[in-house]
Amino acid sequence: MSTNGVGVGIVGMGGIGMMHARALRELAGRARLVAFSGREPASPPGLAAQPAQRLEADDVIAHPDVDVVTICTPSGTHAAWALAALEAGRHVVVEKPLALDVDDALQVARAARERGLMVSMISQRRLEAEHVALKKAVDDGALGELRLAMTNVHWFRDDDYYRAAGWRSTTAQGGGSLMNQGVHNVDLLRWLCGPVESVTAQSGTLAHTIDAEDTTVATLRFLSGALGVVTTTTATPPGFPATISLFGSRGSVELGQGEVRRWDVPGVPPPGAGRIASGAADPLAIGHAGHLAQWTQIVSALETSALETSTPVPAGIDEAVETVRLLCAISRAGAEGVMVRLSA
Repeated sequence: MSTNGVGVGIVGMGGIGMMHARALRELAGRARLVAFSGREPASPPGLAAQPAQRLEADDVIAHPDVDVVTICTPSGTHAAWALAALEAGRHVVVEKPLALDVDDALQVARAARERGLMVSMISQRRLEAEHVALKKAVDDGALGELRLAMTNVHWFRDDDYYRAAGWRSTTAQGGGSLMNQGVHNVDLLRWLCGPVESVTAQSGTLAHTIDAEDTTVATLRFLSGALGVVTTTTATPPGFPATISLFGSRGSVELGQGEVRRWDVPGVPPPGAGRIASGAADPLAIGHAGHLAQWTQIVSALETSALETSTPVPAGIDEAVETVRLLCAISRAGAEGVMVRLSA
């Protein structure tokens, strides 16, 4: 890293890429956007005094001032670009999910370990105040024995949303309500409740003329013995904030997006929820606050790594792989109508 901070290259300057650029702008002095690929945004990304270069994706990865490559391309390309960046000796920040296939995710993990490089999957919802508090309550045993966990992502996307980017309509490229919209809450549920032993699911395309499913309902059995339910959809207008609920032997919690709906945890006061915008009806309504929070931790991890200390990277490679494993198990269960057992 240079004295100007961590140099970042963004592959894929769409709406999500701009959120990363805004986050990096707020980390001036610690991180800077060096180069990007994709369309030219209305307002140039990067610092006003040092605007970023627009290059082809391969040239972004190869740029000598780029320490970290951020992948904001369609989901089906994430693993390939991650591998290319790792092979070039760059750290990787990748939008959800890391890959669409467990083998591809494991290949990225092997490459990162072999080269001693960092990979962080964007999982910004883990950093929201209410989820941080719930994680601590679970880990401290404040909810008691976990018995039931549920997450609902009941969103709406119109036909224009799918026409605007063809990959959103196809299973092969990571489209569908589970892999594209539900991924963050599936990641949250696994992070909060621990490993999943097996899943069953049903899925269907109920409201759109697309190849991918637009509605999935899954049941989970966690290794702890707790049971879980996951529902995801883009077929429920006008769209509703995603929720997550945990029920234990001592207490229960229900969270919305930026909202504590129920907090019955003896001896533990409810957290103050942040003002988190929901992507229930508009995918870009979420804002960049979550990306800024994760980038702040990523930069801290890279800074302390240079000093040979041990600040962990948020949602690192092992976490990213396990989230892919669970997503793929649910997808397979829904497509084939079978129980799928997860194995490491």
